[in-house]
Amino acid sequence: MASVGPSAASTQPDLPSGAAVFKTIPYAFILPEIVCGTWVWILVAATSVSLPLLQGWVMYVSLTSCLISLLLLLSYLLGFHRNSENWKVLDSLYHGTTAILYMSAAVLQANATINSEFGINANYQLNSAASFFAFLTTFLYILHAFSIYYQ
Repeated sequence: MASVGPSAASTQPDLPSGAAVFKTIPYAFILPEIVCGTWVWILVAATSVSLPLLQGWVMYVSLTSCLISLLLLLSYLLGFHRNSENWKVLDSLYHGTTAILYMSAAVLQANATINSEFGINANYQLNSAASFFAFLTTFLYILHAFSIYYQ
């Protein structure tokens, strides 16, 4: 006997487009991710990089994720997703992967902050602010990934 209730596909919430992106919880995290990620790479670029391997990875992760998140935000604002379920999978995979990469970058930036505390080129305040924003951005990416997963 066929079920009378609504199908599973019709109970899925629609993906937002336009200004509704800023009002829907998982997608409202995209703009703060971009802003905090921009602060990370601006602050790291403002320091005299004493550990180029560590802070180079931080710059790569923050700049790349900022640009990709900006493209994702623009695609949601312009409605390129056409309410496809594949966009939810893409969004969840991107934000989960970026959260892991950002966590590694935040730990490396914290290490650079600790090393700059006693160094000759003391940019301790800039490095500590970059570490703070790196961990904050990591938290935002984790929140986005889990909220899209549980939605």
